[in-house]
Amino acid sequence: AMTATASVCPGERLRFAEEFLPGPGTYVRDKHVLAAVVGDARVVPAADDAEDRRPTIEVVRRGTAVAGDGGDAGGGDGERVGGLLLPQIGDEVFAKVTRTNPKLANVEIVCVNGLACADPFNGIVRVSEIRASETAELDLHDCFVPGDIIRGRIISLGDARSYYVSTAENELGVVRARSPFTGEPMIPAQWDEMECPSTRKRVKRKVAKVI
Repeated sequence: AMTATASVCPGERLRFAEEFLPGPGTYVRDKHVLAAVVGDARVVPAADDAEDRRPTIEVVRRGTAVAGDGGDAGGGDGERVGGLLLPQIGDEVFAKVTRTNPKLANVEIVCVNGLACADPFNGIVRVSEIRASETAELDLHDCFVPGDIIRGRIISLGDARSYYVSTAENELGVVRARSPFTGEPMIPAQWDEMECPSTRKRVKRKVAKVI
């Protein structure tokens, strides 16, 4: 028997590591089991003959039978230097928005091509790289809010240890955001709006097209 839970994004805390074993699609940090990929988290009870009686928490990618099978990951495979995964130009990343101002959003890159980063990398999304057109009058605060999880693509290795990230493609943008009214995860309504499921109120975002 398996218990399904809500869909999750990389870096999202799932359970306490002392109570659950990390399964495919997860990793452990700071005594928590975290999601390493985008997908559906589920709990698998311990086998009858298992010495460790803790259930396993795993994350199954959408459209695959088992988490961690790979699947399509755009760009390269990142680069490992001394065992450390480093993002490369063209890599698809997931990142959490940490700060915004009228010109750019600061993000923490937590996942590169479906692989969780041991430590987050700093990234920047400039307002000109948020969408493909009509960027001159774009209000960044109508696109991203701190706490949002975005899917983006590395377009430059940048400077000062920050990678430049673009969300201009249709499939890139916000994949997870919490309602300012209730705090629950919102659902995409259209390419520039997300909706609170309880209040039905909509807020502006640069929404990633569901793929």
